[in-house]
Amino acid sequence: MHKLTPKGAATRDRIVRAATDLILERGVGGMTLDEIRAGTATSKSQLFHYFPDGKRDLVAAIAEFQSGRVEQAQRPWLDHLDSWESWQGWRDAVVAHYRGLTHLYCSLTAFVNEVTPTDPELAAAIGAYADRWLDHLTAGVRKLRAKRLIKPEADPERLALMVFTALQGGLLVMQAKNSIEPLEAALDGALLALHSQHP
Repeated sequence: MHKLTPKGAATRDRIVRAATDLILERGVGGMTLDEIRAGTATSKSQLFHYFPDGKRDLVAAIAEFQSGRVEQAQRPWLDHLDSWESWQGWRDAVVAHYRGLTHLYCSLTAFVNEVTPTDPELAAAIGAYADRWLDHLTAGVRKLRAKRLIKPEADPERLALMVFTALQGGLLVMQAKNSIEPLEAALDGALLALHSQHP
């Protein structure tokens, strides 16, 4: 995309923020470009100026924005995860972010599942954000092992995948039940399993 002026970048950002809430509420397939234009107070020419490939470009921008928003909500804990206190802080930050956010499509996994059948390339691009999240957790488990807070033979990749899978499962059930409790239970169970690796 061509370089935007500060005003243009601000306009694009406004469209992405407004469209994010619309698509998180109704899903990618549940929103047409006309509905997005109406919901973001954007003209057709303006929308295609910032998103030449239409809805596909917009969905990619929404996934990037939402990923950044979720990642930022987990900071500073996500960048450390080198103590049991930091893991608990991370857990609390995740719950705090999603508390009250009961949109059906609030997780990146839901985005990927929805676009995969029609656009595998876009799904792979969105999935990369989830992979980055998992990488943070893996780095955190490695720090626990380096500090001898878990057994030296513990497998950081497998333990991080366990936590991440519990997180994603908790999000899906949270959305289905319209309650934060499944997410809390999933994360508490994952951290308990991580604690079980203490020497």
